[in-house]
Order: sequence, then C-alpha cells, then structure tokens
Amino acid sequence: MHPPHPVRRVSARSQSAISLRLRLALWYGGLTGAVLVLACLFSYAVHSRTHYEQLDATLRHAAAHVAEEFVAATAPSARDSVLERSSRLGTTVWTYGGARAMVGRSASDARMPRVDAARVLRGPSSRAFPAIGVLAPSFEPASPDTVGRFGEVRDSHGTRWRVYVTPVAATGGGLVVAAPLDHLDASVLAFGRFILLLAALGAILTFMAGWLLAGRALWPVAVLTSAARDIAQSRAFTRRVPVSTSRDELSRLAETFNEMLVSLDQAYATQQRFVSDASHELRAPLTVIQANLELLRRPAPMSPDDQLAAIREASAEADRLGRLVRDLLLLARADAGIPLRHERVELDAVIAEVIDEARFLARGQTLQIGALASTIVSGDPDRIKQLVLVLLDNALKYTPPGGRVTIELQRLGAEAELRVTDTGIGIAPEALPQVFARFYRADRARSRDPGGTGLGLPIGKWIAEQHGGSLRLESVLGAGTTAIVRIPEATPPDA
Repeated sequence: MHPPHPVRRVSARSQSAISLRLRLALWYGGLTGAVLVLACLFSYAVHSRTHYEQLDATLRHAAAHVAEEFVAATAPSARDSVLERSSRLGTTVWTYGGARAMVGRSASDARMPRVDAARVLRGPSSRAFPAIGVLAPSFEPASPDTVGRFGEVRDSHGTRWRVYVTPVAATGGGLVVAAPLDHLDASVLAFGRFILLLAALGAILTFMAGWLLAGRALWPVAVLTSAARDIAQSRAFTRRVPVSTSRDELSRLAETFNEMLVSLDQAYATQQRFVSDASHELRAPLTVIQANLELLRRPAPMSPDDQLAAIREASAEADRLGRLVRDLLLLARADAGIPLRHERVELDAVIAEVIDEARFLARGQTLQIGALASTIVSGDPDRIKQLVLVLLDNALKYTPPGGRVTIELQRLGAEAELRVTDTGIGIAPEALPQVFARFYRADRARSRDPGGTGLGLPIGKWIAEQHGGSLRLESVLGAGTTAIVRIPEATPPDA
C-alpha cells in the first residue's frame, strides 16, 4: 500500500506553480474589482431607484392637482378642460364614476391601455424599479397618502405603464394618472450596461496595476533570491546580498540574511578547521601505529627490547586514538543538542574522588586541597567528574615539576564555585579567548603532548553549560592559570 506522500507533494508542487507576483496581482485585482463591482451595483441601484421614485412623485403630485381642480369644476365642460390641461404635465389622466365606468379621459397618449382601477385600489402599491433597487436607500420622503395605490399595466406593444389610482369622494369615483416607462427603462438599462463595462474595465486595470506594483515590490526579493542562489552554488559565504536604503521589511530581511551568512561563514570556517585538525590528530597516532607494526613485520630480526618498545608505543598511540575518538563522539553529542541526565550530586564528594585519582597524574607537582564547602548541584555525576578531571589534568600537564596545583570549592550565594589554580606556564592574553576552540593550541611551536587530544577545555565548557553554569580562565603568562567553574546549586527536595 503506497503512502499518500506523493499525492501531497504533487499538490504542493501544483500550488507553487503560481508565482507570488501573479498571486499578489490576483489578490489586488480581485479585492479592488470586488469593491468596484459593489460600488457600481450601488450606483446603479441608486440611479434606478431615484428616477423611478421621481416618476412616482410626479404621478402623485399630478393626481393631487387634477383631483383638486376636478372637484372645483362642476360643469362637464370645465371638467373636460381640466383633463385636457393635465396632459401638459406629461401624464395621461382619466376618471371613472361610481359605477366604475370611464367618464373622462385626456387625449395626451392614446396608447394607454384601460386600467382596472378598482383592482389596483384593492391591492398593495407595486414598485416600478427593478429588484436591485432595494440595495439603495429611498431618497423620496414618505408620502402621507394612504388611499392612493400604484400599479403597472402593459399595452399591446409590451410597453410598461406606471399608473397611480386615487379615489375622489366628491364624484363617487376615482382618478387614474399614468405615464409610459419605455424611455426610463431604456435609460436605466443603458446605464446598467455602462456600469457593467466600467466594472469590467476597472477589474482589468486593477489587475494590471497590481501586476506592475507586485513586480516592483518583489524586485528586491528577486535580487535577494539571485544572490542567495549564487552564494549557495559557489559556497562563497563571504559574499553579502545588497541591502536597500528603504528600511522596510525587505531591507530587514536582507540584513537578517547577511547575518545568517556571517554565521554560516564562521561555522563553515570552524568546520573546515575542525576537520583539518581532527584529521591531523587522527592521522598522527595511526601513522605511529602503522610504523611500529611495519617494524614488527620486517623479516630482519629485532631485539626483544626493540620489539617491546614498538609494541608499547603502538599501544600508547592506540589508547590516545581511543580517547580522541571518545572525545569526538562526545562533542558530536554536544553539537546534536542531546541533554544530560540530572540528579542531585554532592559536588564536594565528587571532587574528593577525582583528587584521589589525579594524584597518580602528578609528575613532581604538588596537589594542594583548599576548602571544600559542602554543596549539592543538579546534574550528571559522571560528566561533572569528567569536568573536574579535565581541569586537574590540564593544570598538572602545564605545570613543571616542583610547581603547585590548588583546588578549592566554595559557595557564592546560590552558586557553587570551583577553582583550580596552578603555577604553570600560563597563557598569553591574546590567546586566552581562543583556548576553548577545538584543537586550539596557544603555542603551536611547542612540542605536542602525546597524551592529550586538544579537546579537554571545549568538553569542559560544554559540560559546565549543560549544568546551567560557566567555565572561564584567568591567566598570567609565566605565572600560572586559574580555571573557574560556577554551577547553580540544586533546590531542596521539598521546595
């Protein structure tokens, strides 16, 4: 059964096929286009609703005016004159009597179909504007007329007519005022097409503008990408990417990338130096072992003393090679970030145990024990023992016979301070900051110590830091060195 990983990879690859510039342009165009479309729809709604409501207001006012004059005129000829004058308002007016029969009609537009005025009055007023008009607020004030009703009819040509029907109590009948909607409908339709074209052009223009703006905004990213690709291919970590003077997010990204290049350059140089030193340190004992084995394999006879000396030298180098490999594995564990185990450790008891073992390392030096305060720390007892042993071994190694090495432990507040002081050759001030570098030797002209690996102090510093403490050296050239370790004391079990 195949895992689903290839499907996800293909999906991610297909998604990444769209460039960031295109995505930004689509976002710019989409958002701006959506806002533009909404604005156009709102404008169309306001335009159509305003014009249709203005027509309704004209019909309502015409009906009120005609009804007032029609009631005032008692003679039939006078009423006919009122109906004829009403055509000047651009509307068609006709009246019906109590039997709902037409009793008068203006001659302004003969196309107007007959209207069932009673049916219009029975129902609710209809709207003349399209449904989209509800998106816009009404700009026509509410009418106090609760008697008249609006309606709509169509003639034989399909033209819409807007009618307003209102009863006239004085005649026992009513009044119908109507106007055709063909010109207004055509105007609103033309405006809607114009708005649609404007929205489409606006969306296209915003997409093009977004494409250009995204390209301009992402140009520094393209420069950064090109420079990063060149650096990655050439491994020229000393190069730097250009930083713009705009002081924006992209310039800060370039600065951060340059800082990363500095770290990579330092790490790469450290790795090269470490590999070179490690290969040299590993090659030296292997060469000695191989040379002694070649001597033992020669057909020419060797004296027993020479054979024993060759075996001892090869064995010593094999031991040194084992210690070097062990130290390298420990540093690899440190680089991998593997934590140490922690338990309550009596630091003074560990130091006393190490002192008993270190007495056998002295070659004419005096090992002096100072005050050992009773302290408990949280950590790995084996690593703490290794740390103390590294410091004592270094102190004895670089202290000539007749010199003195002093070890003491005291409490400073919530910390335990371990001091290992020797009266050895000391370290030059310019070399002191480099002593914790792997395989570093302050005096490269000095003959190499056959028993050392050059990794003691780096390992000791790592052990101290893993216990939340620190390791530092104070030294005077020709007068001696003091190694100072500080580790936080453990909290009481009931705390």
